[in-house]
Amino acid sequence: MSAFALFETAIGTCGIAWGDRGLVGVQLPDPSTNETRARLRRRYPGASEAPPPSDIRRAIDAITAHLSGEAADLSGIGLDFDGVPEFHRRVYEVARAIPSGATLSYGEVAARLGEPSAAREVGQALGRNPFPIVVPCHRVLAAGGRTGGFSAPGGVATKLRLLAIEGARANGIPTLFD
Repeated sequence: MSAFALFETAIGTCGIAWGDRGLVGVQLPDPSTNETRARLRRRYPGASEAPPPSDIRRAIDAITAHLSGEAADLSGIGLDFDGVPEFHRRVYEVARAIPSGATLSYGEVAARLGEPSAAREVGQALGRNPFPIVVPCHRVLAAGGRTGGFSAPGGVATKLRLLAIEGARANGIPTLFD
């Protein structure tokens, strides 16, 4: 059984989906609440909108606090990796270890995996990250601090906004977002 819920954050209406074994996905805001809901329904066919159980409620509270600029530990949020390829899991573990306010390059993540020539594959894995924010793919930049791409709604502008909330830098300058 899987379900999802929408919740308000400082950056807009986000979504979260869960199953019997934990969190299966996080959805960053689309331009409207209805679009966020529709995207969750496409991503998780058969999932119903439901009140979150206590562990998912705690995850929502932590994500909401984090997106408000508060210190919030997201490392204890349980993720259901069923169906996630092994290489992607390894990439997500490295990304999850990047502290708030810090960044790594795709190449640095690949090197930490022991596969220094796999920067492109790291980028592809992060582009398929089902758990944005909890697995902070926005903290991974292209070489030289360039932002690179971002597959979430809003693209690179969303990535820069998330980095700004955390006080991180891209291209060696603060990621100010108006």
